Amino acid sequence: MTNHRYFTAPLLVVLLAFLTSSAIAQKNSKYACAEANPQSLCNAGNTCGSESSPCDVNVKRTAYAASSTPQIPGAKGNGLFCLRPGTKVNWKSDSKNTGFVVDLGPQSPFEPAGAIIGGSDKAVTVVAQRSGCFKYSTGACVSGALSGMCGNSTAELIVTGK
Repeated sequence: MTNHRYFTAPLLVVLLAFLTSSAIAQKNSKYACAEANPQSLCNAGNTCGSESSPCDVNVKRTAYAASSTPQIPGAKGNGLFCLRPGTKVNWKSDSKNTGFVVDLGPQSPFEPAGAIIGGSDKAVTVVAQRSGCFKYSTGACVSGALSGMCGNSTAELIVTGK
């Protein structure tokens, strides 16, 4: 009988951890671009840059993926951020020996259009031109790493209306 207690307690802990992580995953799986009015999610705390001040976005390789983080106090990697039309966005990597690709697909809000390809020694500046909500993918690679040198992720950004 006592053996069942030692088996049941760890099983309950594992089950509870699974259910908690599943609930968190469901909570975090909500996409801003799926909202009826995604621009209503923009505020001073998540809006980066302006027409007179550029927005710097740092792209890096994390332990298991890639991450893009706008230069906003308290911003988290791959978190939603907003831009105003006319904002210059500097995609760069502060990490040594890191190359990256940011792809917003064929409907990119930026000029020049197309994939944004840069690295630790090459920042790329684009200008937000078209308003809307956009999902984008980020890939980052570290040269010289032995295994798992590249990672990718997805995130969203909103270009507000004028």
